[in-house]
Order: sequence, then C-alpha cells, then structure tokens
Amino acid sequence: MVILGIDPGMAIVGYGVIENCNNKLKAIDYGVITTPSTMETPKRLVSIYDGIHDLINRYQPAEVAVEELFFNKNVKTALTVGHARGVAVLAAAKTGLDLYEYTPLQVKQSVVGYGRAEKSQVQQMVKLLLKLKDIPKPDDAADALAVAICHSHFANMGRKFGGRAFF
Repeated sequence: MVILGIDPGMAIVGYGVIENCNNKLKAIDYGVITTPSTMETPKRLVSIYDGIHDLINRYQPAEVAVEELFFNKNVKTALTVGHARGVAVLAAAKTGLDLYEYTPLQVKQSVVGYGRAEKSQVQQMVKLLLKLKDIPKPDDAADALAVAICHSHFANMGRKFGGRAFF
C-alpha cells in the first residue's frame, strides 16, 4: 500500500510517500512544496493545491494522512496554516482517496513510542524505520514521512486506535 503523508504549512508543506509491503516500509519520495511570502495568499493556496494534486497523480497513493494542526499562541499563524491544510485536504478529497488525520501526539507515539518525543528523536526513527542513509531534510519532509509511517502503523492495526477518517 502506498501512503502519502502531509505536514501542512503555508510557506512549506512537507510530503512523504512510503510503501508498506508486508509490514516492510520503504520511502518512495519525500520533499517540500514551498510558496514565497511575497506571493499573494490565494496564489500560494493554488500552488499548494496543485503540488498535492501532482503528487497524487504521480504516486497514486491508496490513502492520504494529514497531520492535524498544533494550535499555538499565534492565532494568525494557526489560521494561515489552517488555510493551507484545508487546501491539501481538498486536493486529496477531490480524488476520492481515503483521508486520515493524526495529532502530533499520535504521530510521535506511533513513530517513537513516546508522545512527547523531541523532533530529533522522531527524525532518527524515521531514518531507522525507512532504512535511509541520512535524516530526511528539511524537517517538514521528515515530519510528513512520520505522518505516513504513523498511518501505516494504524492501518496495520485495523485502525482501532488511529486517526479519524474524513470520509
């Protein structure tokens, strides 16, 4: 099963595409979709939508997993990231793919075994679980791979304790 993991953001959207074949995880691709701060917000959202749509067309994932927003004190930032997340969800939803969401706590728990793990611990485990030579860069790509790994784990457990499905 091919899974697309998404770490949403306005300036940087991380993506990670993995394959789970008989409980063996393999990284297919990872990276980021970037939008410059000088670009108008509507154009940035279109760019994010197009980027996610292109990834789905290229890799034909069976399912998509998106990280839920981590609300911070900066409401303006949360709203902006929410717009970007909504566009990423829309791009996946329009394809008819099953879409799942996971909290940062669920992702860390699934990948590291501890919900309050440090970012560096998550990155090391992503490298280890996917048998990569180096820690994926930038951080947003590693986070997206972690979301995909998290979904893979929950999918293997029959989604009993996993993220919520949108549809």
